[in-house]
Amino acid sequence: MTDLPSPIQRPLVCVGALLRGPAGYLIVQTTKWRGAWGVPGGKVEYGETLTDALHREFLEETGLDIRGSRWVQTQEAVRSPEFYKDSHMLLFDYLAETEGQEVTPNEEIVQWAWVSLEDALTYPLNSFTRTLIELAQTRGEE
Repeated sequence: MTDLPSPIQRPLVCVGALLRGPAGYLIVQTTKWRGAWGVPGGKVEYGETLTDALHREFLEETGLDIRGSRWVQTQEAVRSPEFYKDSHMLLFDYLAETEGQEVTPNEEIVQWAWVSLEDALTYPLNSFTRTLIELAQTRGEE
C-alpha cells in the first residue's frame, strides 16, 4: 500500500494575518505547527470569501476584531514537516489592524505575545510566518 493521498483530496485554502495592535504585532504558538510560533488563521469554508474567513478565524481563535485587512502574499505549503499532519495548503497572508489587545485564545493557541517585527524574528517561527514577517519589514510596516 502506498502513502499517496486519495484522488479526491485537494489543497486546502487557508488565511492568516500578521495583526498590528496597540502593543505591537500578535504572534501565537499553536498546537498545529509542532510548537513553532505563527499567526492566527485557518481554513476558508465553502461559500466564504477570504476576508470573511480571516475575520471569522480571528474571532474564533483570539476573540479580536480586525480591520484594514490587506492581502500581501500567497504561499504554498506542500506536505510541510512543520505542520502537524500531512497536508497541502494555499496560504493567503494578510496584514491587518486591531484596536484590542486582550486575547481570548481558543484551544489551538498555547501562548501569545505582542512584539515588534524585529523581536518576532527571535521566536522559533514556522518558516511561512518568518517569510510574512520579513515581507512586512521590507514594506516598512514597523
